[in-house]
Parts: sequence; structure tokens; C-alpha cells
Amino acid sequence: MIKHFDHFTIVVEDEAEAKRFFSVLGFVEDASVVIKGARFADYMGVPGLEARHVTLVAQGVAPRTEIQLLKFLHPEPLPDPHIRDLHKIGFNHVCFAVDDIADVVGRVEAAGFATRAGILDFHSRKLAFLWGPGGVTVELAEWVAS
Repeated sequence: MIKHFDHFTIVVEDEAEAKRFFSVLGFVEDASVVIKGARFADYMGVPGLEARHVTLVAQGVAPRTEIQLLKFLHPEPLPDPHIRDLHKIGFNHVCFAVDDIADVVGRVEAAGFATRAGILDFHSRKLAFLWGPGGVTVELAEWVAS
């Protein structure tokens, strides 16, 4: 059985902007390496793989929570024209719990990033979808007493 969530990985075009986005949410860079060679290419199923692999870690969060950014150097990453469409099959979004959603959304917006549609009250939570790096949807959730 699983123990807990460990990480998720996003392929990014603009590594600096992705780091800036996640820094607003409290993530800091922990490691950055270039991955390449047959071992990584075979593992990921990407022939000729060479990419910068950046590990971001949520500060003060237990258990350890990571976001891994991949900036492909080779081959060119494939665009996903439907990445922002939440009705497509496959990965939809990732959600992080927060203590004060209004505060976090305010910091996100002050940094120049946007919500998809403001804050929604639903199932004992306040929720907000954010436009994340490369169009990935990131959600925030604040649990409230019912």
C-alpha cells in the first residue's frame, strides 16, 4: 500500500517562470541536475533524452512534498493543445491544502498569476484553480468547518 504522495513532474518550457510560480506557493529549489543517457531514456521511454531536472520542495511541509520540473534539451517537448481543458481524458489537476486561501490567492495574483475563476465554496472547502506553468491547472483548498 502507498504511504503518501511524493511528487509530481511538469515538463516546462520556461523554467524560470515555473520556479517563480511555485515559489509563491512556498516551494524552494532543492536540486538541479541534467539527466541524459540510456538509463534515463529507457526509464522514461524518450529516446535521446537530455533534460534539466529541477526538484522543488515545499518549505515546512511534512511529509516532504516535491514538484519536479523537466526542461527538455533534447528532444523538443511535445505541445499539449488541450492542457487547459479540464474535460479531457487524463490528468486534470493537482491540489494543495492551504490554511488561508484568500491570502494565498492574493499573493499569487500580486505576483502576476491568475485564478481560473476566483474562489468557490464546495464540500466544506474553499477552492481556487490557478493557471500554472505551461497551462497546468493547480488547485488550492482550504478546509472550513461545516
